[in-house]
Amino acid sequence: MTTLSAIIITKNEEAHLAQCLQTLQWADEIIVLDSGSTDATLDIAVRHGARVEQACDWQGFGVQRQRAQALATCQWVLMVDADERVTPELRQSIQRAIRGKPIIGRMARLSWCFGGFIRHAGWYPDPVDRLYPREAAHYNADLVHEKLQNPHGLPVQTLQGDLLHFTYDSMRHYLVKSAQYAELWAQARHAQGRTCSLTTAFLHGLGCFVRMYLLKAGFLDGRRGLLLALLSSHSTYVKYADLWLRGQTQRHQIDQPPQS
Repeated sequence: MTTLSAIIITKNEEAHLAQCLQTLQWADEIIVLDSGSTDATLDIAVRHGARVEQACDWQGFGVQRQRAQALATCQWVLMVDADERVTPELRQSIQRAIRGKPIIGRMARLSWCFGGFIRHAGWYPDPVDRLYPREAAHYNADLVHEKLQNPHGLPVQTLQGDLLHFTYDSMRHYLVKSAQYAELWAQARHAQGRTCSLTTAFLHGLGCFVRMYLLKAGFLDGRRGLLLALLSSHSTYVKYADLWLRGQTQRHQIDQPPQS
């Protein structure tokens, strides 16, 4: 028989985890790899039958997903985030896919944000590759925006059904989460020797708004679409501004005269 490991990496996800796990009870095993939760995340995972492990020396999303995959024992892996939920249609499509030849399963992600689903602005279908044979694919080690690697060139198959993504609970949640991603993004680019100017940061932010709200029809999502485009353009500006600031700080340290 073909078997499936559903894998989730967590930290302080008590607000979402139960609903996520309820949509995964059909998997052969559920693995939760936690990075140091201080809320009820671990208790919720245990109550829903998950195998719970911890790895608290955080080295980025890519490494944490690699660690989680190493705990799996089934033939196939389904990588899910705690704020996501597998719809019945997607479940059926996954179950059909794993009975066939090895593939990379690509699924459409539909995000709920600020009180409604966002179907435009480049947010849908937001394809993500999350289903794959355990021994044939793996995630890279990027700090953030990690990617699934397909070294054997398996065919990519788009599955039917949506992966629901309950992305932001509040304005504070958005600002905190986007700031964390911006910092990780700037840190990774700075480590690669990348630099930019504040003008570049401004142009990227402006371009983000134009692309989301006008070119990708974010206006069709109404006031939510406008709010999301404005916030996204701000977040884009911030991550490039952070990269600029890191370069300025480094230059200041180089220019300092040596201590006598």
